[in-house]
Amino acid sequence: MRRLSGIDAAFLYGETPSWHMHVSALMILDPSSCGGRFRGEHFRELIESRLHVVPQFRWKLRKVPFGIDRPVWVDDVEFDLDFHIRRIAVPAPGGTEQLGNLVGELIPLKLDRTRPLWEMWVIEGLEGGQVAVLAKVHHSIIDGASGAELMKLIFDMTPDAPIQPAPPWTPEEESPSGLELLGLGVRRAATTPYRMTRLAESFVRQGLTVAGFLRRKNAPTLPFQAPRTRLNADISPSRRLAMAKVPLEEVKAVKHAFGVKVNDVVLALVASSLRRYLASHGELPDRPLVAQVPVSVRAEGDAESGTQVAAMFSSLATDIEDPGERLLAVHESTQSAKEMQQALAVDKIIGLTEAFSPGLIEVAARMYTAAQLDSRTPPIFNLIVSNVPGPPFPLYVAGAQLTAMYPMGPLLYGGALNVSVISYLDSMDFGFLSCRTTVPDVWTIAEGIPLALKELMDAAPTPVTIE
Repeated sequence: MRRLSGIDAAFLYGETPSWHMHVSALMILDPSSCGGRFRGEHFRELIESRLHVVPQFRWKLRKVPFGIDRPVWVDDVEFDLDFHIRRIAVPAPGGTEQLGNLVGELIPLKLDRTRPLWEMWVIEGLEGGQVAVLAKVHHSIIDGASGAELMKLIFDMTPDAPIQPAPPWTPEEESPSGLELLGLGVRRAATTPYRMTRLAESFVRQGLTVAGFLRRKNAPTLPFQAPRTRLNADISPSRRLAMAKVPLEEVKAVKHAFGVKVNDVVLALVASSLRRYLASHGELPDRPLVAQVPVSVRAEGDAESGTQVAAMFSSLATDIEDPGERLLAVHESTQSAKEMQQALAVDKIIGLTEAFSPGLIEVAARMYTAAQLDSRTPPIFNLIVSNVPGPPFPLYVAGAQLTAMYPMGPLLYGGALNVSVISYLDSMDFGFLSCRTTVPDVWTIAEGIPLALKELMDAAPTPVTIE
C-alpha cells in the first residue's frame, strides 16, 4: 500500500469531463533500423519485459470511503497487459495532420479508474512506413521529468538489444479493507484544524515574501495578470494536436548569442508564434501574454512515481515588437520568477492539497467547471509552456529507432493551449495540444515556431554560429 501525495491526489480528484489529468507523448518510430520487422506484438513483448522497472504500471487505486483522505496505490492482482496496449491505424494518406487529428480523438478518452492508469496505442499506416506510439499516463503517477527518466528505462540504446524474459511478478495480495482505510482517514481528519493553521501561517509568510518582490523595479509576473484572449475560454472535452520540430543546435546558438537559457528561447519562440497568430486575427492585446511554466523539483535521476513540480509564471513579452528585445524581456521575467520561487520554497510549510481532503477538491473542481468560471473570471494565465530535456542519444523500441517525440500536457483553468517541448538527439520537438472548439487552427501556431527561430537568429547581436 502506498499513499498518494497531496498534489497527486489533487490531479485525481481535480479531474472533470473537460480537464483530462493525464500526460501524453506521441513517439514516431522508424522500423527501417530493424529491417522493417517491427510489429505491434513486438512492442507488447518489450513492454511486458520491462514492467519490473516501472512497478507503478501495475498499481491501481483504492479510495478511502467518503473521500476523507487521500487514496492509496495497491497492486492490481488481475493485471491484464492487453487492456493497456492497443492498436489502431491512421486514416490515409497517413500524414502529420491526419496523425494529429487521430491523436486528438484518442487523448480525451479517460483512463479506467478501476485499472492501472495508463494506456499505449500503437498507430500504424503512417507515411513512409513509420509507426507511432501514443502513451497516456495519469499525472498522479508521472510528470515530465520522471517520464523522461522512465523513457530511458523502457527503451533500448541499440537496435539489436534482445528482449529478455520478464522476471516473475508476485503481487501484494494483502490490501487494506475499506474499514481500515476509513479508520486511517478518520485519524488524519482529526488533524485538519492543525493542518489548516499551518496552511494559514504558510499563506502569511508567502504573502510577505511576494509583497517584497512586488516592490522591486522588475517585479515578477503573478497569476491573474494575463489579458483575455481567444486562448482563454471554457474548455470542452475535445482536443487537437499539432507538432513542430527545430534544430537543437540552432536553439543553443541563439541562447549563447543572447546570453540567456534554453528555456527562455523556447518561451520566446512560443511568444513570437502566438503574437503572429493573434495579430492575424486582429486580437493582439496591449498587455503581454502570461505563461504558466511547470518547473521540476525532482532530483536528477529520480524516476519515482508521482509529481514533483512547482509552477512559476512568466511574461511572454508579446507587447514588444522586436524579437531580440522580446527574448531579453522573457529572460528577465523568468529570472525574477525563479528568484521568487526559490524564496517561496524556503517559506513553504504545507501545501493547499495537503490541508484539504480529496473529496473537497473534487467538489470544488466540478463546481468551478459547472459554473463556467473559466470565461467569467480573469484568466489565471494564457497557456502552459513546459520544457523538459531529453536524451541526446538515439533510442530504440523493439529495434525501431525513435525519430521524434511530441509531449502533451493537460489543459486547465480556461487555458485552451498547452505547449510541451522535449529535446531529443539534435532536435527540439514541440507538441501543441489545444481545445478543438476554442483553438481549432492550432497548426497555424505550430508552423510559426521555425519562423520564430529564424527571426531570433537574424536579430542576434552577434553572428549566430552553429557548432
